[in-house]
This record gives sequence, structure tokens and C-alpha cells, in this order.
Amino acid sequence: MIDNALLQKKSNYKKLNLRQKTLLYLVVSVVFLLIILIWGGFMDKNSYGVDFTVRNNPPSLKHIFGTDWMGRDMLTRTIKGLSTSLIIGVVASLVSCVFAVIIGSACAIFGKKIDKFFLWLIDLFQGMPHLILLVLISILTGKGTVGILVGVALTHWTTLSRIIRAEILSIKGEPYIVIAKKLGTSNVKIASKHILPHIIPQFIVGAVLLFPHAILHEAGVTFLGFGLPPEEPAIGVILSESMRYITSGYWWLAFFPGLALMLMVFAFDAIGHNLEKIINPNTGQE
Repeated sequence: MIDNALLQKKSNYKKLNLRQKTLLYLVVSVVFLLIILIWGGFMDKNSYGVDFTVRNNPPSLKHIFGTDWMGRDMLTRTIKGLSTSLIIGVVASLVSCVFAVIIGSACAIFGKKIDKFFLWLIDLFQGMPHLILLVLISILTGKGTVGILVGVALTHWTTLSRIIRAEILSIKGEPYIVIAKKLGTSNVKIASKHILPHIIPQFIVGAVLLFPHAILHEAGVTFLGFGLPPEEPAIGVILSESMRYITSGYWWLAFFPGLALMLMVFAFDAIGHNLEKIINPNTGQE
């Protein structure tokens, strides 16, 4: 009976077309991220508080991810850390994407001099190692949450701005844009009425695909000690602290938080690529 049920499910899955499979992956990824966000957002501090009577316990039914050297439950710490990284990544990525749209639009619309200047600025930022630039910006802005937000927002806009610029340049050659210019329509009105609505799909997909980069860089900078403060249950803090105990055999302190971070990054990546498939007219109806 169980085998027949599994075969039936596999058969039903194979009958789904590309759009239906894409929507299924999209829903699963979004639900996974929402669970992390809601669970971490409403979590009580006592749930990951100190309890020295159960310190350094390996994974068990009571503590699925085990406990650390202070008896804190690693599952709740990991979920709280992921939700913190998720919020920071989303906010920083959205700010970065808005910045990318402004720069990309300015490049394509407001003449060659502005285009050359912003292309030079894009090349300048792309020529710098992201992590080093993030560390410098974080230090200059006082570290902490604000430092990470500013750092990620200022270092992740370049690629999307190039995409937006290229898309707008291709749209500018369309007949309706040429006619609007001949009728004396201002550049600002052309941009807001005829161009920006066409780059919304690129903005959405670009924003979603920026999230995993932002989250990983936030975790990396925090891991190095230049991001969120040690008292914050962030993934970078958890991984940094656990490095001192891995050689003592407490492998679960780094394994489960690292695995959870990878799953969250893959979920965002899946959302971005599946959204791209749905939005793309060549694959959206398959």
C-alpha cells in the first residue's frame, strides 16, 4: 500500500508541467523562509537562555541540534540567528536594489557624461573585494546592525545596475519612446511612465537573487568580528564561537548552524531562479 501511494505521488509529480513544478518549488521555499522568520521573530529569550546543567550535550530528542558550552539550545539559537540574518539581508538587499535602479536608470537616460561617471563608479566598486569593503564600511559606521546594513547596501548594487542599464538602453530604441521624445515629453516622465514599469521583473528577480549574497556576507563579516555584537544570536557569531570547540569533539555546534545557513541561501536562490522562469515569456507557459 505504501509503495503504491509513493508511486502514485511520483506519477502525479511527473504530470506537472514546468510552470506547476516551478510554482511548487517557489511555494515550498517561501514557506520554509516564513517559518524561520515567524519562529525567530516571536521567540522568547528564555528559550535560548543559559542552563549549565545541560551544557555540551550532543543532539538528542530534547535538544535536536544539541547544546553549547553554556547549555543554550542550539536549535533555538540557530533559528533566531537565521531570522536575524534574514531580516538584515532583506532590508539591505532592497536598499541596494533601489540604489541599483536609480544608478542604472541615470546611466541610460541622462546623457553620456552621467553614464560614463556611473560606469566608472560601478567599475570602482566591482574592482574592490566585497568582504574587505564590507569590513571597512562596517568599521566606519560603528559596526553592529547599522554597519552591516550600510555595508551590504553599498556593495551589492553594481551587477543589478548594469542589468537595469542594459535593459533601459534596449527599451529606449523602441518606436513609442522615440515618438514620446519627438512630442516633447520630458526624460523624467518617459522614465516613470514608459521605462520603469518594464524593468520591474528584473528588479524583483535581481532583489531576490541578492538576498543570499547579502546573508552570506553578513554572516562572513560577523564571523570575522566586524559585524553584529557577540551577545546577538547571529549565525556569524554562533559559527565564530563554535570554532574554539570543534577540536574538542563538539561538532554539532558548527555543523547544524552552517547547514541551516546553506539551506536558507539555497531557498532564496531557488525562489529567484523559479521567479525568473515564471516571468520569462519563453518558459512561463511551459
